[in-house]
Amino acid sequence: MKPVSLIQFLIEERRAGHINAELSLLIEVVARACKRIAVAVNKGALGGVLGNAGTDNVQGEAQKKLDVISNEILLEANAWGGHLAACASEEMEDPQPIPDMYPKGQHLLLFDPLDGSSNIDVNVSVGTIFSVLRCPDDVVEPKAEHFLQPGTTQLAAGYVVYGPATVLVLTFGHGTHEFTLDREVGSFVLSRRDIRIPEATAEFAINMSNQRHWEAPMQRYIGELLAGTDGPRGKDFNMRWVASMVADVHRILTRGGVFYYPLDARIIAKGGSGKLRLMYEANPMAFIVEQAGGAASTGRERILDLQPTALHQRVPVFLGSRQEIELATHYHREADGAQG
Repeated sequence: MKPVSLIQFLIEERRAGHINAELSLLIEVVARACKRIAVAVNKGALGGVLGNAGTDNVQGEAQKKLDVISNEILLEANAWGGHLAACASEEMEDPQPIPDMYPKGQHLLLFDPLDGSSNIDVNVSVGTIFSVLRCPDDVVEPKAEHFLQPGTTQLAAGYVVYGPATVLVLTFGHGTHEFTLDREVGSFVLSRRDIRIPEATAEFAINMSNQRHWEAPMQRYIGELLAGTDGPRGKDFNMRWVASMVADVHRILTRGGVFYYPLDARIIAKGGSGKLRLMYEANPMAFIVEQAGGAASTGRERILDLQPTALHQRVPVFLGSRQEIELATHYHREADGAQG
């Protein structure tokens, strides 16, 4: 069968009425920018891009040089095409307006330019995550509040994982699809159409070093997994934890599994509500996973139903194979009911 390029796939989606020309162009531009990021990541130490940049992002986290480079590549690529009204980055406090010299479009782009960047220096897979929203009608200069739309309103979401192969995973709300970068040709080629996550799994991803800080229902759930065939679940589970969200989620989309970043006592003590960012990580990944037949929850409610309250809002994240996410969520709701 003849390979299907990303460009051909986008044209097919336009003909099917799933996207318009402006959104198609936006995805092309993001994909092209991610190819540039892939080149920078692949050069590693030879490109002088490893190590800290000596600056902090809006969350007060030390930025890697590649964080800054990736952010600049995405901002520059999306500034002039006429497909965006504004964009927002996890690395910046406020949205970035489109310069006045360029035409503006009807879309808003949010992105985490380099997710998992703490893994860069040890040559572990990292990635870019993005989400596309429609700019509200009659809004000429979008502000932060115009980005605060529930995940259900996303027009598109995707991620690129920079690993042994550079892979783009994309959804427009009509299934989840994977494209692999053909380095010789320089284009993304469709490698899996309509990905499906198995409903049941025996594999989970979680940072076990935080176990003592988790809430009781999370302790109960993971305890049952660790008990294996001797416990109430009656089967053994394997644990995998890359600590790079794109890599962990991509494994789930490839062979099933679940990913958890639950609420813990340290986050609560600081007045926080989670670790991962709703707008830049949780919403796009939840959209991708749900479109592949999986589930995504905060442990108490569906992620995509949340009404955002801040551009850099954080939430707990449970996503992956449906049966496990539903059970873990049930344990949390049950505990809340007992406390109430």
